[in-house]
Amino acid sequence: MASDFPSTLEDWLEYQSRVHPRPIELGLSRLGTVLERLELRRPALPIVTVAGTNGKGSVVAMSSAILAAAGYRVGVFSSPHLRDYRERIRIGDRLVETRELIQAFARIEAARGEIGLTFFEYNTLAALVIFEAARLDAWVLEIGMGGRLDAVNVVDPDVAVVVSIGLDHQEYLGETLEAIGREKAGIFRKGRAAVLGGRALPAVVLDTAIAVGARPLRIGVQFDRVLDAERWHYRGPRWDLPGLPAPNLRGAAQYDNAATAIAALEQIAPPLVISAEAIAQGLRSVQLAGRFQVVEPLAADRPTWILDVAHNPDAARVLAGHLRALPVKGRTIAVCGVLADKDAVAVVAALADVVDAWWFVSTEGERGQSGEALAARAGRGLKAPVAVAETLAEACAAALATAAGGDRIVVFGSFHIVGPGLDWLEARGLLPLVDQRR
Repeated sequence: MASDFPSTLEDWLEYQSRVHPRPIELGLSRLGTVLERLELRRPALPIVTVAGTNGKGSVVAMSSAILAAAGYRVGVFSSPHLRDYRERIRIGDRLVETRELIQAFARIEAARGEIGLTFFEYNTLAALVIFEAARLDAWVLEIGMGGRLDAVNVVDPDVAVVVSIGLDHQEYLGETLEAIGREKAGIFRKGRAAVLGGRALPAVVLDTAIAVGARPLRIGVQFDRVLDAERWHYRGPRWDLPGLPAPNLRGAAQYDNAATAIAALEQIAPPLVISAEAIAQGLRSVQLAGRFQVVEPLAADRPTWILDVAHNPDAARVLAGHLRALPVKGRTIAVCGVLADKDAVAVVAALADVVDAWWFVSTEGERGQSGEALAARAGRGLKAPVAVAETLAEACAAALATAAGGDRIVVFGSFHIVGPGLDWLEARGLLPLVDQRR
């Protein structure tokens, strides 16, 4: 490694945030050039790429859990992270090692020359470098933003999945659902499977799949799921799987996400062999922090904690539905932090009728906003009491001080809120003794 390269992961990440003049600049030309210089080629193994406004993290987690249960070594790339940057790159059953990341970054830095890469482009390239050396059986890749011009789309997938389309990142993807759907459908490839996992996707998503010559498979048409008491039934083009267990992720939406993950895997088997037993085992074992994650109280006089990265209106409406479906004896107290470029008014409005008290908290970074600004934007007209906190720790402590047994505290919004929320709970012994980062 060159002596003038950063020496620690923290220094590398800080350096990468300054290389490109803009934090986000969509496009594939920079990556394509650096990939050529790195001499990276697409591997001859199955690759699944997942896009969507909401639900893509769940589909990625279930797909990779099922593949692992089937005995395969899987490279998983997802973003953003909650608590540890290394969460973004998983190899088999472990997070990427710091040493591997630093070596990958040094190789990328030596190759990029005059090309300015964004923070996310460094991240994507590091995943590809690390996966190339790991002797994997399959890759599961999560699109960061949009699809057509997202860095992950530099890799041609065997199966491309679009889970949902909602209003988010409009400044980059377009102001309408049709425009956003067109961008996300840009991951489809001629002759390859295009799995449409949303029941209300804009027509442009299917139209794009057909126009590029992909093979569309739609939930409710070519594949579907049927609930049957505590079990459920998947039906697809080739697989008929009755008696499946509920996914180990809470919320009714996870059944559609599970069916979508199975539909994607059905398209890469063969060459991979995936049994019904492996599918059931993967569904039972899948974990994904911060997606309607329920932390049960350790004592009867303590509240339940719920953490969810619902940071756009559609996700907030799903969270509200999950809260309505989960009985609560006492009050629901919200600790909410939303970035300044999100539709905070619609996010808060979606939960207004299920929340009994609000704490608005500041988010950090260039896209952050103060708790006061968030309350001024989104707190007007709320019937429930509203309070403001400068830090997540202050808000959680205040919410806990006012909560009683039978209450629940919902920490939601930005990843920059939910991740520190998990850290706060763990530091106080309120999180189960499980390493959330493995």
